[in-house]
Amino acid sequence: MKETETRFTTDALVIKEMSVGESDRLVTLFTRDYGLIRAFAAGAKSVRSKKGAATSLLTYGSFTLLRKKDTYKIYEAVPIKMFFTMGGDIELLTLEQYFCELAGVLCPSDEPAEDFLRLMLNCLKFLEEERLPENQIKAIFEMQMMRLSGYRPDLSGCGICGREENLFFDMHEGTVFCAEHKKGGKALCRDILSALRLISDNGMKKAFFFSLPEEKLGELSKITGEYVRLRLERSFNTLDFYETITS
Repeated sequence: MKETETRFTTDALVIKEMSVGESDRLVTLFTRDYGLIRAFAAGAKSVRSKKGAATSLLTYGSFTLLRKKDTYKIYEAVPIKMFFTMGGDIELLTLEQYFCELAGVLCPSDEPAEDFLRLMLNCLKFLEEERLPENQIKAIFEMQMMRLSGYRPDLSGCGICGREENLFFDMHEGTVFCAEHKKGGKALCRDILSALRLISDNGMKKAFFFSLPEEKLGELSKITGEYVRLRLERSFNTLDFYETITS
C-alpha cells in the first residue's frame, strides 16, 4: 500500500540550517505544536526561492510541511520575524546560537513544546530590545530550559540537614549542601542563591523579575552555564566561544 503524504501548518523558529547541494537546505524547526522537526527545503538557497528568508537561522515563521513517514519537506514558508541580520553584534549572535544549540538538545520531538518555544522567543526578543543585561537573560534561559526538561536543581536547603544559608552548589548532583556537609561545589552568596532559586523554581512570568549588580550577574551566568554542562554531561561549542569573547 502506497504511503500518503499529510500536510499541516505550524509556526516555528529555525534553530539550525545546513546546505545540501548547491540550492537546498536541511533545517531544524523548533515548532510550537510538534517540538523539533528536521525538514528539507528544496531550492531554498536559490535567489528566486520564496523559502530562502524563512529558512534562514533564527527566523521565526509560518511553515506548511509535507510529512511522509518520518520525512518532512517544507512546502511553503513565510517569515514573520528575523532575530538576526548580517552585520549584527557577534556577541549577541553567538549567544543566540547557543540558545539554539541548547534548545536542540533539550526540546522534545513529536510532541507539543509551547512553553519551550515561548521561552525562546521571549529571550530572543529581550536580547534584541536590550530589556535586560545579556548575562541575566542567559541565566534565565538556561535554568528555565533545565526546569522544563526535568533538570531543575533542588536549592531549598542542604541536601542532608536542610540548612538554608551559607550553601555550596553541587552542580553534579543538582543540589546544595551546607559547609558541614559539602563535598565540594560552588559557594553561593545570598543574592546569587536567591536569584538561582527564582529562575529555577518559578515559571517564566516570575523568572525575569530580579536585579543584581553587573559583577554578580556575571558570576550567576558562569554558574548556570557550568550547571548546564555538568548536568547534561556535555560541552557546547557556542557557549565555549561566547565565554571566550566576553571574558
